[in-house]
Amino acid sequence: MTPLIRMQNLRKRHTRGDHEFSLHVPELDLYKGQTSVFQGASGCGKSTLFDMIGLISKPDSADEFKIGGLESPVDVRHSPESLRTFLRSRIIGYVLQHAGLIPSLTVRENILLPFRVDGEPPDLCRMENLSARLGISDHLRKKPAHLSGGQLQRAAIARALIRRPSVILADEPTGQLDIFTAEEVRDLLLAVAREENAALLIVTHDPDLFQSVADRRFGFDYRKIGKGYQSVLREFSTSSLRS
Repeated sequence: MTPLIRMQNLRKRHTRGDHEFSLHVPELDLYKGQTSVFQGASGCGKSTLFDMIGLISKPDSADEFKIGGLESPVDVRHSPESLRTFLRSRIIGYVLQHAGLIPSLTVRENILLPFRVDGEPPDLCRMENLSARLGISDHLRKKPAHLSGGQLQRAAIARALIRRPSVILADEPTGQLDIFTAEEVRDLLLAVAREENAALLIVTHDPDLFQSVADRRFGFDYRKIGKGYQSVLREFSTSSLRS
């Protein structure tokens, strides 16, 4: 099976004050239908990695970095910004920690926003089906201020999925929720992603919440080197996921 995302010997460096931070990804293959969890302390490189997977930033170097979802995989290392922008809108969906809904728009308008940004007619049938599956059909005319935390995240999930992305990036999607609502949102996100056969990538500070449902789990070996810090991605063994 061809990986949806493939990285080999990828490196990214940037400066934090007087210190240099470097992230190294020796190898990373991600597949459709898989749920992968990335955990680690603040500053370990989770957001840096997600920004590269989300095509917001480029690596400084990589032996290979390809992303699928179209007719053939795209070599991200050499792709122009116009193609990266197209890929972001068509194959990548984002679920943010704070939902990220626009306060002045209704829930319906927020969900359909990706079509508006691209200047395309909205897929109303898709919006209605997603809203029903996520249990927010009765809230579509409301503004975000009138929704609970769980309802906001459901709306954010609907917006992330509206264009049928191949990759769903969820950055602390349950970080602002109580444990009961967090479990509910987690289960909905996983269920819909699996139904859509999308690769679900989750960044979390609460690995216990996702450990029993993750297909794969990753961490970072983080250490000080001279005046800088180096972080290396590593995958936990399959047996440790289910223990």
